[in-house]
Amino acid sequence: MGHALQGSLFGEDEPTALGSLSAVRRTELSRGAWIDVLPGWLAGSTDLFTHLAADVPWQAERRKMYDRVVAVPRLLCFYPEHAPLPHPILTEARAALSAHYSAELGEPFRTAGLCYYRDGQDSVAWHGDNLGRGNVEDTMVAILSVGAERHLTLRPRGGGDSHRYPLGHGDLIVMGGSCQRTWEHAIPKTTRTVGPRISIQFRPRGVR
Repeated sequence: MGHALQGSLFGEDEPTALGSLSAVRRTELSRGAWIDVLPGWLAGSTDLFTHLAADVPWQAERRKMYDRVVAVPRLLCFYPEHAPLPHPILTEARAALSAHYSAELGEPFRTAGLCYYRDGQDSVAWHGDNLGRGNVEDTMVAILSVGAERHLTLRPRGGGDSHRYPLGHGDLIVMGGSCQRTWEHAIPKTTRTVGPRISIQFRPRGVR
């Protein structure tokens, strides 16, 4: 895509492999929401970034905003249920997450949405993944980040203190409980010079 990642700075010689989810750490938020964070869950993430950046059929979308149509400030690709994922480690990651969270979630993660943030001007505004079931039910969204670090910001819906989590280089964050209904999250634009980042969002059936 023409956006190179300086992999030599981030351990590009490591084999691509998942760590144990037993080290994940939970933070209780409010209104029944929580997040789990595990830095560096995926080792050798530079190789995965390079593969996804080159081989995923990225789409540049446009959406209506007020009285005009604007470009979505990131590239997207969605893999529905039963679609082959673009790298075997993502299939392994989805299975590991499904097994680890089975008691709480009660179902497997089934879909994968990929977002490519090419530079600091690519972003996503405040939102919750509350289309479909996420609007009325507790659910989970697990995000694996590869590439350069960007901040994912969370705040209570309706206003309140925000929380910032730097994510990249194989980091994992899982948003659970009521998080998609009662909190919002965003990747803000930044004027800092930042490299490209790809996020992979694993979701259960009927959650977008």
